[in-house]
Amino acid sequence: MTSIKTPKKLIEVALPLDKINEAAAREKSIRHGHPSTLHLWWARRPLAAARAVIFAQMVDDPASVPEEFPTPEAQERERQRLFRLLEQLVQWENTTNEEVLESARREIRRSWARHCLGAAAARLSDDEIVAAINAGRMPALPGFHDPFAGGGALPLEAQRLGLETYASDLNPVAVTINKAMIEIPPRFAGYEPVGPLPPGERQATLHADWSGAKGLAEDVRRYGAWMRAEAEKRIGHLYPRVKVTSEMAADRPDLKPLVGQKLTVIAWLWARTVKSPNPAFADVDVPLVSTFILSSKAGKEAYVEPIILGGRASRPPQVAGETPALPGTPALPGYYFTVKVGKPPESAKNGTKLARGANFRCLVSGAPIGDAYIKAESLAGRMGERLMAIVAEGPRGRVYLPPTEEHERIARSAQPLWKPDQPMNRDTRDLVSGRGYGFFTWADLFTPRQLVALTTFSDLVAEAIEKCRRDAIAAGLPDDGVGLDASGTGALAYAQAVGVYLAFAVDKGANYWSSLCSWHSGRDTVTSTFGRQALPMVWDFAEANPFSNSSGNLLSGCEQAAKLLTNLKSPSNGLALQSEAQSQTVSHNKIISTDPPYYDNIAYADLSDFFYVWLRRMLKPIFPGLYATLATPKTEELVATPCRHGSREKAETFFLEGMTQALENLARQAHPAFPITIYYAFKQSETESDGTTSPGWETFLEAVLRAGLAITGTWPMRTEYTGNLKKATNALASSIVLVCRKRAADAPVITRREFLRELNATLPEAMEEMINPGGAGVPPASGNSQDGRALRHSPVTPVDLSQAIIGPGMAIFSRYAQVLEADGTPMTVRTALQLINRFLTEDDFDYDTQFCLHWFEQHGWATGKFGEADVLARAKATSVDGLREAGLVAAGKGEVRLLRWPELPAKWSPKTDSCASVWEALHQLIRALNQGGESAAGALLARMPSRAEPIRALAYRLYTLCERRGWADDARPYNELVAAWSGIEQVAGAARVAYSQMKLDV
Repeated sequence: MTSIKTPKKLIEVALPLDKINEAAAREKSIRHGHPSTLHLWWARRPLAAARAVIFAQMVDDPASVPEEFPTPEAQERERQRLFRLLEQLVQWENTTNEEVLESARREIRRSWARHCLGAAAARLSDDEIVAAINAGRMPALPGFHDPFAGGGALPLEAQRLGLETYASDLNPVAVTINKAMIEIPPRFAGYEPVGPLPPGERQATLHADWSGAKGLAEDVRRYGAWMRAEAEKRIGHLYPRVKVTSEMAADRPDLKPLVGQKLTVIAWLWARTVKSPNPAFADVDVPLVSTFILSSKAGKEAYVEPIILGGRASRPPQVAGETPALPGTPALPGYYFTVKVGKPPESAKNGTKLARGANFRCLVSGAPIGDAYIKAESLAGRMGERLMAIVAEGPRGRVYLPPTEEHERIARSAQPLWKPDQPMNRDTRDLVSGRGYGFFTWADLFTPRQLVALTTFSDLVAEAIEKCRRDAIAAGLPDDGVGLDASGTGALAYAQAVGVYLAFAVDKGANYWSSLCSWHSGRDTVTSTFGRQALPMVWDFAEANPFSNSSGNLLSGCEQAAKLLTNLKSPSNGLALQSEAQSQTVSHNKIISTDPPYYDNIAYADLSDFFYVWLRRMLKPIFPGLYATLATPKTEELVATPCRHGSREKAETFFLEGMTQALENLARQAHPAFPITIYYAFKQSETESDGTTSPGWETFLEAVLRAGLAITGTWPMRTEYTGNLKKATNALASSIVLVCRKRAADAPVITRREFLRELNATLPEAMEEMINPGGAGVPPASGNSQDGRALRHSPVTPVDLSQAIIGPGMAIFSRYAQVLEADGTPMTVRTALQLINRFLTEDDFDYDTQFCLHWFEQHGWATGKFGEADVLARAKATSVDGLREAGLVAAGKGEVRLLRWPELPAKWSPKTDSCASVWEALHQLIRALNQGGESAAGALLARMPSRAEPIRALAYRLYTLCERRGWADDARPYNELVAAWSGIEQVAGAARVAYSQMKLDV
């Protein structure tokens, strides 16, 4: 065998970043068959990004294989071919496309063969490479390991690419998720279902396709249906249907066709209550309601109307001309609730809320109810709840009904026989328990009826496992008594495997069956407990019906698990285990891609206890070691949580030391042929005025460098849901992927001056390559830019530039053992980041543009004093009068302001304004794009081709400035221009060709 070679990988050179980001953003809206539907985990990476990163991490860049691709032209053609494959690979539709996946696996095997065999690999076909591996003439591909596996996206995609996959995590919930995705499905691949079909169903075909995990998926569905039916027999009486009465329909024409019908309830809507602070109404439990709006959909509006009683009777009196008391209204003094349809009054919008937090008004007296009073009442156990409305399934959608005494009585009759009484962390505001509202244990988050439902379903999981075991033995599986945790494959292990997914369906239900779920009036549905990565207080909550067909029903969780399993066609085995990243030995000689905790962003252990307390009840018999403790491990979790360590400084030290140990462990064990890839997630606040920097980011980079890793690349990945932002292109890219290799043991030490010299020599060219990929001298190839330059990667948009520039800058900083300041002290990561980010703020524009740029930096579009403008203009070798004559500013009455692009003349021409500044040309181009689209902007650019690059550079510069200042609306036009740049250039190029042809014709 020839000596081992380690060529650069594709991810260290180039990526089709825009295509990866597009696929990652699109994936956020996909539900059916997606791993996120199996069980909640926070901050999951999109499968598209994970797949692309692992593929590019393992495949050689063509320039590193000159024996096969000897010229730049050949290298670029091969790179573009790999790009086209990558662009196919990241599409959701190709997640189960074996043709595309196998093409990717072939490229991975070929790169591995080059590593093992050198130049001889070029002569082998893929079949010959596979034969050489199978015959032992060549080592098998290394396995893959993610030591911070979390939600399991990275291990799942490594397995999909054909790698033997290992996932480890400290958190038992995360470990179980990974077992369900990479370990269990391949073990039971090809098994036929053993359970009976649900009543009323018939098998579609005599010989069904049970390949992959389809048989397992079908049994999850069948035993889930059995569980639901059994649960309804046992506790269905606690979830009654609601009868529409003639009294309800008296002033509701929409209800008249439904009178006498019994409707399935979707949710019961409750308001938390405290005693009125007004002594005159001290016995009245007044509601704390954030909104009375039930539905805000146009034409379907509905709202709760509280009726305040004039007297102190226990039931509203029948008085002529007044709203009649409903027979079903609860007998409580002071007020009652009814439900109206139609446009709600303005007062309904905010309920009884006066301000943010726990600030309400007393419904019956109008007295303010402050935060301190509410917290004191709740801590004393005097916070209650009152039924406010009922949402039911109607023949044509949601039906909103007033509360009934019967339904409130039934809800209060529930008596749970067990509850999770483990204490909640009361030292963090990430949990409602830390906000002083009287929540002490996990059981406090659930109503008695919810506790009964969850314990019933939890107990039914064990019964379903036993039923499945007996059915499996009857179907011919061996009755060997070996369980799932002992790598069993017989009847017991199979039944326990089915039980894992049933437990997840129940646990997923818990996310919709707590008193921290709210009603979404815009979507007419129950929202989950975890609307974000915290457990905040919910004042008026929605209690979902687990037997309905709406959000949170049990069958939905079973069907989603079944759809995921159907999509999993694992070509290799996987293993998930519990382990600390600092001490694990799983990484030995493996490919590493990982998504570690982000400093202090998410306290996973505190949040995941919400699920752990229920999973432990269901799964401890299957995984006794994994669920041995009463709660998830906290002390060892690598998160900078001040409440666990006594102060922010101690928490930062804990994170830095622990993350350094973990990364050192990876650097020591990782396979030397492949770089390590590490994700870091940004928050908007982490991009400050002096660049992309924050305590979390600096501490994380410090750990990377202390671990002996050198950064060879950074890639901004758009991996978070952008929600209500106007366009995804305007959102800060949420993750940056660091590409690292082990730093040379004999790395030298350099001075600050030498570091700056290298930055000055490297960053301008690197930044130009990011903004304007490709370069002169590279011949055309498929996928090139419009002017014939080959694209080594897609252009980096302004939103991503401040992160992307870190790559080449930190590559210089991290390749040295130290960079010494003038006084001999080591340069800090923060200083290095500031020096790197400086390159985004330097400019070399005309004098008028320099004035506008610096004025904008100080004032934006606001008005400033003439004296300040005059001083700045003189410093920039221009004048305020000249700027006014050029149409760039408005000046008068001692004030000056920049003109916005809509104020610029529509008939402007660069031909007649030969002295126009880059500032004016840029904003005229923005005007043309907004008013006439790419065709108008391209036609304008065609008339000033020499200004194209300065215009684009200024757009990047202005976007970066706006983004750092938090000026989102001002940033948008610049980002939109750059996003449309290739189309504008294409139009401009066509216009120039047409003009040249016209001159030739003449």
